[in-house]
Amino acid sequence: MTAFDLEARIGLARAFIGSLPHAQALGLEFVSMGLAEAVLRVPYHPRLVGDPETGVMHGGVITTLLDTCSGTAVMLHPTNAQITATMDLRIDYMRAAAPGLAVSARALCYHTTRNVGFVRATAFEGADETAVVATASGAFIIDRDPREETS
Repeated sequence: MTAFDLEARIGLARAFIGSLPHAQALGLEFVSMGLAEAVLRVPYHPRLVGDPETGVMHGGVITTLLDTCSGTAVMLHPTNAQITATMDLRIDYMRAAAPGLAVSARALCYHTTRNVGFVRATAFEGADETAVVATASGAFIIDRDPREETS
């Protein structure tokens, strides 16, 4: 098995997410990435509003942010997961995000098996991790590079 190269994996994660049309449409931004952890954000934009009367960001945007951030955390786990796919994602919405503010998400891949990565994530307003909008827990399929498998 080859040694885990975090910087190379961060580059792979950036390229993969950058190629996703929905990530581009939402204006998804990378805040930080580290070992088994990612922080992403979606800037506020009127086209992302779910209710024009309140100006609140659509719940589907938050779902996509949490899903993408969680998958990124799995890609950054040193198990050498090359690509991931969402197998199960549970989201608990605490409240609506304040209108006019970006929404960020932090995800941590806290455990992996041979084929599954387990993640916890939180969405919050701006950079204030105490202003929780939603939490998520999920399981992601791990697609390993066969060249990196141990015998």
